[in-house]
Amino acid sequence: GSVSQDYLQYMLWQLPTNITGWICRALITSSLLQAVGLSTEPGSAAAASAAIKWVTKDGLGAVGRLFIGGRFGGVFDEDPKQWRLYAEVIGSFGGLFELATPLAPDYFLLLASLGHLTKAVARGLKDPSFRVIQNHFAISENVGDVAAKEEVWEVAGQLIGLSLGVVLLSTPVVATSYSQLALSWMIIRSFHLWLRYQTLAALELPTMNFKRLNVLIMEHIQGRPLSGVGECNKKENLILPYTMLMPQIRLGCSLREVITLGKTPLEIEEAFELYNSEKYVLIVLSQFLSSCSCNIKFRVCQDGCENTTLLRSIYQAHVLFHSKSFDTFTLKQSLTSMQKSFASFLDELVAAGWNPSKLVVKVPSFSPTYTLKANVEERQQ
Repeated sequence: GSVSQDYLQYMLWQLPTNITGWICRALITSSLLQAVGLSTEPGSAAAASAAIKWVTKDGLGAVGRLFIGGRFGGVFDEDPKQWRLYAEVIGSFGGLFELATPLAPDYFLLLASLGHLTKAVARGLKDPSFRVIQNHFAISENVGDVAAKEEVWEVAGQLIGLSLGVVLLSTPVVATSYSQLALSWMIIRSFHLWLRYQTLAALELPTMNFKRLNVLIMEHIQGRPLSGVGECNKKENLILPYTMLMPQIRLGCSLREVITLGKTPLEIEEAFELYNSEKYVLIVLSQFLSSCSCNIKFRVCQDGCENTTLLRSIYQAHVLFHSKSFDTFTLKQSLTSMQKSFASFLDELVAAGWNPSKLVVKVPSFSPTYTLKANVEERQQ
């Protein structure tokens, strides 16, 4: 239901097209290896054997991309900047594996394969996240035009970079010393990562995810003016995933999970009574790490995935977390506070240039509250 009707037919034709394309690439690889002098006799077994090893390296990389696409496909829309940055870091490790091949030539295939696999994982993260960024740029539904122009920018950078790389390789120091070559790579790669961070920090995404909501809700709770799109994006934490930020909130929590984490049916029933007028139930899980440290996590059981319902639950979790108390009375107080302040929060969001309908947060699963409540009553009986 999230794709157009022609998606399946297109992909059924795309799969054999990709298969035949890679078969041709494997055959061409053998031809290229012969051309660079691997064998003096065309069609020799040596060239074919080397081509098989090279294609095996590519195959391991394909496995990495397959894993990323199948496992993490749902995370890129929420935080494309973070995943694009992670792609660069992971790709750097792939470069380190390849850089180490002269140090252990007997393990060339292993190191090259690990490098290719790591880079393929990085590409699996880079391509989907960058497509989200491209869609952000295409404000006139001109994704093709934006992609074509981006290709021009990329090719220009590629030509300049290759030219400077040739100049650098032509210098006697780098050309004759592996240590100088490796040092040059590390310095330039570090500078490259810093440039990538600055590139992503310049993005002004108009959607609200957990990170940007953290900034906006805290400003509203503290009585400060809400940041606009550009200012809020600059305050966003690009490095840490939202699961490591406070408060820790998980949407779409099931009744089974809540009970597994220590809540009794009676406690859940009391929570449903408290949230009788809402379309969600906020569950507080406390884990005391020491006498002065407590790890607080929030779980939200909501009825559907309406933006307003999700926003209200996230807002209340912030109010409760910053109250530093988590008993039933404070839970009720935080609910009342959210109900009184939420309308003004929405008004200030709009005034600051945000669209409340552009909420992008991951909801892995959800169960309607009426079903959950029925299950609780059934368990009590």
